[in-house]
Amino acid sequence: MSEVVNNEQAKVDLSTVSPELRQVIEFDAVPEELHHMVVSIHEVSEEAVRESWDSLPASAQNILDNFEQFHALISVSQAFAGVNVMEEFPTLKLPEDMTEEGKEEYRAQLLDQVLHNCVKDMVKQIKKARRDAILKRDFKEVFTK
Repeated sequence: MSEVVNNEQAKVDLSTVSPELRQVIEFDAVPEELHHMVVSIHEVSEEAVRESWDSLPASAQNILDNFEQFHALISVSQAFAGVNVMEEFPTLKLPEDMTEEGKEEYRAQLLDQVLHNCVKDMVKQIKKARRDAILKRDFKEVFTK
């Protein structure tokens, strides 16, 4: 993992991540401040994402070249969704008697659900792309230069 320098994450060297993840980060112009989060999500989510990939019909898997492309797309999607949840969490109306521990538990559950929904949505979108030429092109466009 990256060293922590002055309470900030060390810069992620994109040459050390998979080519597919680097491609999605660059294509989506992911802000440098999110690179560490994207890479961390990518590292810890592989097993769960692999299960979703393996459950896809071959016709859906053929939209992309390989699992790594699917995994990279999901990792970036999850990072953006996670940031949105964390930004909105302070505005949620929680019970006033909820303990700090309860709030943290709720935040973790909410974040987990959002990340899970990203995978479900990507599975849905890639299945849909089999019958939608524009969506199929959008998926492929990320990985062509």
